[in-house]
Amino acid sequence: MKAAVLYKAQTPLVMEELDIPEPGPSQVMVKMMASGVCHSDWHVVKGEWTHLPLPIILGHEGAAIVEAVGPGVTNVVPGDHVILSWRSQCGYCEMCQVGWPALCTNIQYPKERPTLRGSGTQINQMVGIGSFGSYQIAHESAAVPIDKDIPFPQAALVGCGVTTGVGAAINTAKVQPGTTAAIFGAGGVGLNVIQGCAIAGATTIIAVDLLDFKLDLAKEFGATHTVNASQDDPVAKIKELTGGHGTHYAFEAIGLVEQPFIQSIQCTRPRGISVWVGHAPHGTPVTIDARDLMLEKTVIGSMYGSSQPMVTFPRLLDLYKSGKLKLDELISRTYPVEQINEAFDALGNGEVARSTLSFE
Repeated sequence: MKAAVLYKAQTPLVMEELDIPEPGPSQVMVKMMASGVCHSDWHVVKGEWTHLPLPIILGHEGAAIVEAVGPGVTNVVPGDHVILSWRSQCGYCEMCQVGWPALCTNIQYPKERPTLRGSGTQINQMVGIGSFGSYQIAHESAAVPIDKDIPFPQAALVGCGVTTGVGAAINTAKVQPGTTAAIFGAGGVGLNVIQGCAIAGATTIIAVDLLDFKLDLAKEFGATHTVNASQDDPVAKIKELTGGHGTHYAFEAIGLVEQPFIQSIQCTRPRGISVWVGHAPHGTPVTIDARDLMLEKTVIGSMYGSSQPMVTFPRLLDLYKSGKLKLDELISRTYPVEQINEAFDALGNGEVARSTLSFE
């Protein structure tokens, strides 16, 4: 197999040839067909997430074909098309049993890992997937079967950004019809929060970003209003757009600096709900005035869109096939996996909604 490997933070990824083990019990081997390029991967490259061991095959947003299955696997067979879930679950812990598998406390990652050809050195896989590799071993619970008429690049995006964003609106916040929402950040996840709010029936959807290019995209995905935070105070502008009341819901979908987290609270009305979707670098402080919550406001985090991948992924794809969920429009560029560093440059420069990688 070939894979893009990160050996050291703040250095380019290196294309390597690796050997992949046979799938063991409860494991599947997949041939990767497409992978999204997500900001979470970029956090690792920049050295902002240090909990993942190096060297590592990055990537966690993939669609694939099942090549082989290990003993005991019953949910997929060779030839199945699958989306890979980066929160593979045990099925038995408290969170799994009460219906929140995205919060599984005993995540199942394969112990066997690809090895650098000729050396036997094991290479880690990001969250048990490593979708920047042409083949991978994953736990069976990570392989969610999908219809074979779904294009692989679009399916790959459901594996993280789409589920995270749409799920934050529909599952975590439970946005109600006729309500108002503000979304801080119109990148890959933020655009999906926007269309999640639109699908749920919100009638005023305000996108906040620093780049006009992204704000124009936000309108395509359902934003009714936009605010360029480099030109206007977003909290004041959001309140102006909602008759002085503030929004019912606000979503932080940036995850880089403190201020948008705080603003997501300040822009909501009494009993407003602020959902923190963006995965910030480790050690990011957020200091709020205690009185910001006194009007019975709620702040909640959202992990993987509070999803149940075996249920959520097929439902999102049904929305796509019915024309209610935009996936084609999310893909700004497609790169061969060998150009992963160029894809990260485009991501870092804010040039794309989402890029995908191909392996052909």
